Amino acid sequence: IRAVKHRIADDKLNILDCPPGNACPVIASLNGADYVILVTEATPFGLNDLILSVDTLRRIGLPFGVVINRSDTGDDGVKDYLKEEGIELLLEIPESREVAHAYSKGEPITDAMPELREKLLGIIDYAKSHRKEGAQ
Repeated sequence: IRAVKHRIADDKLNILDCPPGNACPVIASLNGADYVILVTEATPFGLNDLILSVDTLRRIGLPFGVVINRSDTGDDGVKDYLKEEGIELLLEIPESREVAHAYSKGEPITDAMPELREKLLGIIDYAKSHRKEGAQ
């Protein structure tokens, strides 16, 4: 993580992908972040990890929003939690065999679901406008 962060260009958008939860690699990645996009699934396990991550982000004072992957599977526990906690739901990505196939080939999900392109770009704009105070 340090090696990757050492190569980050301060004048460009940088996106770091982290494992779920809030273990050391996640905390190291969050250091210096301006905005965090949490990605979860609509399952009890996803909700549990989300609650832990939200607690961590609130304690360290980083702004964040949530994307629900495979949003049409599982239950409404994640959506209910987001609503109760006043957390921004940035995007829902439905279960898709085409998306899974694109992932397996290392292709972006927009190859499988082109309609997500504008929504994903919207998340970037949202993150830029809601980033941590003092961030450039």
